[in-house]
Amino acid sequence: MSDGHGLDPSILREYDIRGIVPETLSDRDAEVIGRAFGTVMVERGLGTAAVGYDGRLTSAGLEAALVRGLSAAGVNVCRIGLGPTPMLYFAHETLPTDAGLMITGSHNPPEYNGIKLTLGGKPFFAGDIKYLGERAQAGDFAEGEGDITEKSVMDDYVARLLADFEAGETPLK
Repeated sequence: MSDGHGLDPSILREYDIRGIVPETLSDRDAEVIGRAFGTVMVERGLGTAAVGYDGRLTSAGLEAALVRGLSAAGVNVCRIGLGPTPMLYFAHETLPTDAGLMITGSHNPPEYNGIKLTLGGKPFFAGDIKYLGERAQAGDFAEGEGDITEKSVMDDYVARLLADFEAGETPLK
């Protein structure tokens, strides 16, 4: 996939990538976004990403495509599976990884889905997201073969959440 692929400009939002599946955000788009984001990572000397997805019907397909793109750019991907966005942030910090990407429609209507991105422990947003669109259009991607692994972090994530309550610091009502 060395040719450019134009993304619908409406999906490149200020704080995330979000569109209507499959009209403005398709599996092909997710794969190209993975290639572009993976290329940014490689250029910055970063090589590992955690990827998760929410329970929307379109999320698993978008996640698989995103993982293919990241791996094709040479990024090692740890698939954490189905869960809430905070679980992805937990995985990004505890595995540890250089980046975290979450397929999620968040609070949007069911026909929507999207991608939240973090890099180096910080949100990847605004001009960075616009740059992914430019990179996708140009088709200038890193080439590689990143490893793909799976690691469930759900039990560790739930245990971490419960630790605050077991300590008695936050009374439940």
